[in-house]
Amino acid sequence: MVDKTEFHIDQNLKELTEHRTVSLPIACYETTIIHNVHGHIPLHWHDELQFVFVMQGEVLFRVNQEEIGVPEGNGIFINSGSMHMAEDIGEGNVCKYICLNLSPQFILPAELYMKFVHPYVTATNVPYLMIPGDQSWGLNILEAMQAIKQNLRTQPVHYEIDVSAQLLTIWKQFISNGCLLEYDPNEVTRNQRMKGMLEWIHLHYAEPVKLEDIAKAGQLSRSETCRYFKQILRTTPIHYVMDYRIQKSLELLQLPEMSITEIAYQVGFNSTSYFINQFGKIMNTTPLKFRREMELKSRVEMNG
Repeated sequence: MVDKTEFHIDQNLKELTEHRTVSLPIACYETTIIHNVHGHIPLHWHDELQFVFVMQGEVLFRVNQEEIGVPEGNGIFINSGSMHMAEDIGEGNVCKYICLNLSPQFILPAELYMKFVHPYVTATNVPYLMIPGDQSWGLNILEAMQAIKQNLRTQPVHYEIDVSAQLLTIWKQFISNGCLLEYDPNEVTRNQRMKGMLEWIHLHYAEPVKLEDIAKAGQLSRSETCRYFKQILRTTPIHYVMDYRIQKSLELLQLPEMSITEIAYQVGFNSTSYFINQFGKIMNTTPLKFRREMELKSRVEMNG
């Protein structure tokens, strides 16, 4: 079981990780949130369905515009295409969870997929669903996740069949205890516009960014753009740009050949001092201290 510490995301926030084993379109990760280079799981989305089982601590998930606290011993389902991120709740809280990602097409054969899977994947009112560990259907899902984790780790004879059987258990429990499905075309459009604006920012963050440009990418007015960002991301467009620049700098700070000044200009700041100032506001440290901490962490990991 690998502790996933980095996310590779494209310009549209889509995660690029291939969620599969050699023979199955499924992957199971154990994640400790504070081990991520960003200190949290950054905003992203993927085509795969995701089931999460919180093993330790309490996790705050943000799925589209909603915030959901998931305590230890419980889980959450995150639907295909839903934008989401995760962070620890509380100071000193070390959260660990099992994350199961799978292709929707892998759950059932084609003859049954359109009836029992596709309606849930395309429903606009199910971006996520809580999985309660104190209810039998939720416990059945969480136990099946652990069985899949064990099978993928040890790979006994015919483990693929066992994994498939556990997935059937998970999906039957899920659809038996879900909600009435709804399909709102306005919600689809809203989601596409938000992703379009984020894609534009991620392509142009190193350049001078204006609110008008972001609004144009989403085919919205300036005021509507601000409303979208406030409702969905709990921030303003310009603050999002600033935060994204800092997050991109975290990756570059791990490259010892790049100076702080070079990094500042590469991620869109027009002065080193302004970069250091904004870095301090967002990360509560300096770029140099962050670099030294990452170097120390790397040496510790290399030594065992």
